[in-house]
Amino acid sequence: MTIVKQISLFDIHQLLEMESSHRYDAIFSVIDIQPIFQLFSKKTLKGAPRELNYGAMIQSLIIRIVERIPTMKDLVKRLVHDPLFRFDCGFLVSDVVPSESSYSRMIQVIS
Repeated sequence: MTIVKQISLFDIHQLLEMESSHRYDAIFSVIDIQPIFQLFSKKTLKGAPRELNYGAMIQSLIIRIVERIPTMKDLVKRLVHDPLFRFDCGFLVSDVVPSESSYSRMIQVIS
């Protein structure tokens, strides 16, 4: 029987010791979210612009797992009350914080 050694993406201890914004940058540097983001791209240039920042929503779902945020309600509440966390997730100051139902619809499309 052969032993296969898997290369780790990053050391978990170093990751936990990093400042939150650097931690998120390290995680997203190795994860390609582009295929997921393609699910939400507009098919034509005509029509109303997208109102939600789907890239930031996808990133916030991943950050929710890293930060151990238990529910979507808690994630939305933290996005509303913590502007630094919202910025770390990729939302702009002018972006509207998505509702729980927006996240639910997005998760349905992804699955």
